[in-house]
Amino acid sequence: METISRAKSHGGVQGVYRHDSNSTGTPMTFAVFVPPQAANGPVPVLWYLSGLTCSHANVMEKGEYRAAAAAHGVIVVTPDTSPRGAHVPDEPDNWQFGSGAGFYLDATREPYAAHYRMYSYIVEELAALVAAEFPADMSRQGIFGHSMGGHGALTIALKHPDRFGSCSAFAPIVQPSTADWSRPALEKYLGADPQGWRAYDAVALIEDGRRFPEFLVDQGSADPFLETGLRPQLLADVCDAAGIPLTLNLREGYDHSYFFISTFMADHIAWHAARLAR
Repeated sequence: METISRAKSHGGVQGVYRHDSNSTGTPMTFAVFVPPQAANGPVPVLWYLSGLTCSHANVMEKGEYRAAAAAHGVIVVTPDTSPRGAHVPDEPDNWQFGSGAGFYLDATREPYAAHYRMYSYIVEELAALVAAEFPADMSRQGIFGHSMGGHGALTIALKHPDRFGSCSAFAPIVQPSTADWSRPALEKYLGADPQGWRAYDAVALIEDGRRFPEFLVDQGSADPFLETGLRPQLLADVCDAAGIPLTLNLREGYDHSYFFISTFMADHIAWHAARLAR
């Protein structure tokens, strides 16, 4: 693991790191904020998964999470959203696919299967690296994210309720298999059969029997993607049918940007910290 940068912030350390990934076959960059409480022993870990077109840097620079993470004593890990490199297949003119748009899945269709393995990268490889290199209490993990990253957080939590003690999302794509800006990507990564997409679709996972103790979702009412891409009511309906508690906050006048995310970031971190506390 290579250290790219480290800076003191709110009594803790914000670092950016790079390593060679076996999952993606590329170098991968990620960021970790370690709060001051970690000087006294391992602390809980909160994973933040970013949205389309983003890297680790967007939330690190605009998400305003460090003060809350330091106050509550949680590590925040912010991975990249896809493999990158000249040899990685991409569609440079398509912001909804390829670089910056890995959708937190393991592709099965060539030529993408060799590199687009963000699900395995997050759940297995990066988790092992964080456990080995940082003062992380891996028995207390939470996960959250924005948009495509909210989709990733929901699906990963639903598949690993034994690992994650909390899950929340900002404006998640709750049913990517039918949303206009994600369905084409799923078909390219996973093939034409919609049955193969269900493992990466939060609504479908719940319909198929997956469960999680509770979810928190914040959604802006002025989000331009609300009706065609995000559709939080679909998650509310399936959670209600399955008996999964969901707190869905529709935030009047807020859009899809980091102005929205940063406004409610401290609320989410406090919510996670309460559930990860012993």
